Amino acid sequence: MNTITTTHFNFPGQKSVYRGKVREVYNINDDLLVMVATDRLSAFDVVLPKGIPYKGQILNQIATKFMELTADIVPNWLVATPDPNVAVGHLCEPFKVEMVIRGYLSGHAAREYAAGRRILCGVEMPEGLKENDKFPTPIITPTTKADNGSHDEDISREAILANGIVTEEDYLILEKYTRALYQRGTEIAASRGLILVDTKYEFGKTRDGQIVLIDEIHTPDSSRYFYAEGYQERQNNNEEQKQLSKEFVRRWLIENGFQGKEGQQIPNMTDEYIETVSERYIELFENIIGEKFVKADISNINERIEKNVLKYLQNR
Repeated sequence: MNTITTTHFNFPGQKSVYRGKVREVYNINDDLLVMVATDRLSAFDVVLPKGIPYKGQILNQIATKFMELTADIVPNWLVATPDPNVAVGHLCEPFKVEMVIRGYLSGHAAREYAAGRRILCGVEMPEGLKENDKFPTPIITPTTKADNGSHDEDISREAILANGIVTEEDYLILEKYTRALYQRGTEIAASRGLILVDTKYEFGKTRDGQIVLIDEIHTPDSSRYFYAEGYQERQNNNEEQKQLSKEFVRRWLIENGFQGKEGQQIPNMTDEYIETVSERYIELFENIIGEKFVKADISNINERIEKNVLKYLQNR
């Protein structure tokens, strides 16, 4: 199946291109950013060799929907979505931290806990928890925002302020927005029979100094979801949770001897496996958005995107 894993557009007024792990961002006249969500799959801060059909469309459309559903509580960068894989927004200066918020002991936090550590990013995790238990109160565990190819690193609130990465005044706003977004995301997930386990948000500043939500929100790449039905029963029986997130890819990689560490080989991803990953992403879209996923025309994705973006830029 056709996928989009790289782009080489040259839009009118284009100043530069930033290529992230999954998205490619075109600067238009130092005013707008055209963000293309590719079908690349990243895990353990490594971009895997094959694209996942429809993944970029799914990420872009979930993020767009949640930007709309949270705009009343947190301002965001979004201006338009001229193509299923594209978001256009205001040029912002990103903060060099990612705001991770965790409602449950899962993923990285669970791995740290299992290793005997009880402090994560300067935040104390209570004793007596088992994997996937709910925290008494959601905890914020930031990471540094790594350059492409580097690993994000855990960092405490104290270290962020001490190193001048974010001012205290701005950081208080980032924390407030993070908690508000997670609360709204939790409520929306619950209405769909899901639990928003943990997620991360990225923020930036517009040219007039306003702090806004940027990038993505509540997608399977940035978030972890469990099915609410049977959650407590599975916890009581020490069973794995039924989840919708990228964690299933991470687990498959771990089982096949890969965690992004030096000297490790990325396991072969068969066409059959890639199809199952695509199906899982579609499943999450339909569950969290509550609508049937409509597949875009992928006969020539690059051509479609270029045509739609050019039309938007010419008509704005």
